[in-house]
Amino acid sequence: MKTAIEQLTKYASYHRDKRNIVTHFIGIPMIVFAVVVLLSRPVFGVLLPGNSLLSWLVLSPAWIASALACIYYLKLDLRLGSVMLLFITLCLFFAAPLAQLSTAQWLMWGIGTFIVGWVLQFIGHFYEGKKPAFVDDIMGLIIGPLFVATEVCFLLGLRNDLRTPIEAAVGGTCIKPNYNNQTKFKSER
Repeated sequence: MKTAIEQLTKYASYHRDKRNIVTHFIGIPMIVFAVVVLLSRPVFGVLLPGNSLLSWLVLSPAWIASALACIYYLKLDLRLGSVMLLFITLCLFFAAPLAQLSTAQWLMWGIGTFIVGWVLQFIGHFYEGKKPAFVDDIMGLIIGPLFVATEVCFLLGLRNDLRTPIEAAVGGTCIKPNYNNQTKFKSER
């Protein structure tokens, strides 16, 4: 199994433009939430009536997939895995009431959020000028959420133990200059 630094470095190499990273801050959580919503049906066991606080604890494919993802994240990095566990638990909590809606409403929330999240991803990759990481390595789909958590840590001044080797390998983030604007700027001098 690759280390957290190896996984995050590979993913980061596709994500150095700050505009791309910003779209990922919004798009990836939306996609994760949408997947949890869509996997929140069918439920196994007893579904408590109404919007009970415990109604989100029923077993569903979302719980199984979330548990497997969190185990992987925790094995990669305990601190980042804990952040992911908290985020995914919140997704499960908020997805459960949506799964209890009519099929049309449940699908609207799940598919609609999924599509908007991916549109944001592709807008970001337009700025980046590179294809998404998962095109070359399917693991990019599971590392993406961890990358967002890591970048949030970096913004908060945390996890320099990860930031230093990642940026040493792929460089810092930047906003790539638009060639046409750069040429225009030089000609105006």
